[in-house]
This record gives sequence, C-alpha cells and structure tokens, in this order.
Amino acid sequence: MDQAARRPILTSLPNILTYGRIVAVPVLVALMFFPDNTTARWSAFGVFLIASITDWLDGYLARMWEQQSTLGRMLDPIADKLLVGAALLMLVYDRTISGWSMWAAVIILSREILVSGLREFLAELNVKIHVTQLAKWKTAFQFIALAMLLAGPAARTYISNVTELGILILWIAALLTLVTGYDYLKAGIRHAIER
Repeated sequence: MDQAARRPILTSLPNILTYGRIVAVPVLVALMFFPDNTTARWSAFGVFLIASITDWLDGYLARMWEQQSTLGRMLDPIADKLLVGAALLMLVYDRTISGWSMWAAVIILSREILVSGLREFLAELNVKIHVTQLAKWKTAFQFIALAMLLAGPAARTYISNVTELGILILWIAALLTLVTGYDYLKAGIRHAIER
C-alpha cells in the first residue's frame, strides 16, 4: 500500500476516535491518583464516559462511512481492554472495589486476557470470531458499572448509593463475562481440535 492510500486509513475519524480512547487511558490513571478530590473524580468520570461513547461511535461511523480497516479492527479491542483494565486497576487502587468485589474485577480482567490470546491464536488459523450480542451487553454493563464507580464519592450528593449500584452492575458484567468468555474458549478449542 502506498503512502497516499495509507493516509486516509490513519486519519479516518473512526480511527482517530480509537486513538483518543488509547490516549484517555493515562489521563484517567493520572486523575485517579487524586481519589478524594471531587474535581479529579468528576474529570475521571467524564474522560471515561467520553471514551466509552467513542467505543460505540467509532464502529458505527466506520460501518456507516464504509471506513472499516484492518488497523481499526486491531486497535479497537486493544483500546477497550486498556480502558477497562486501567479503570479496574485504579478503582482497586483507591479501594472503591475491594473485598469480594475484587473477584468481579479479576474475572473481567482474566476474560479480557483470555479472549486476546484466543483471538491471536485463531488469527494464525485464519479463523475470525465475531462479537456476539451478549458480548455487547457485557461491554455496556461494564462501562456503566465503571462509570458509576469512577464518579463514586463525588456523585453521592446526587445518588447516595451510587457505589453500591456500580458494584452490583459490575457483578452482572462479571457474570456475562464468564458466559461470553466460555463461548470464546469453546470456539477456540473446537477450532484447535479440528486443525
């Protein structure tokens, strides 16, 4: 592919939105180093919310404008996993997620690593695993839970039990994560045995 053909792929709006989601990760982490600062907490919530919206928007625009690219397909799940992983780690760091709820975070992170490994393995076999509707619901619950937990103490003025609700939704996301992770694992094992 020549330089002129490469430029539109690199600068397409869907890919720029994905780059923005990756850039949001260190910003989110930096803001969460000040968990007791209301402004930092609301800012972390805002950064995460905007990044979460771009997850849906970049795919929608890529399909609508027929700007789907291999680069976008590669970076999109990486950006999602970085964003979710960073948010979970920082919420554990500031003890918003603690005790038994840490298991929900471990389940979610483990599934993300498992799916990444399976996708890499299956790509070598030229097998594509498409995202299921249940996996999309899992992502939505994950993003909602993490947004609520990031707002956490700053949002208690508006919703007194926001952290508890966020933890409940995080557990729902963790259960959906187990189901979708099992589906990916089953498909991966089936293709490995068939080869």
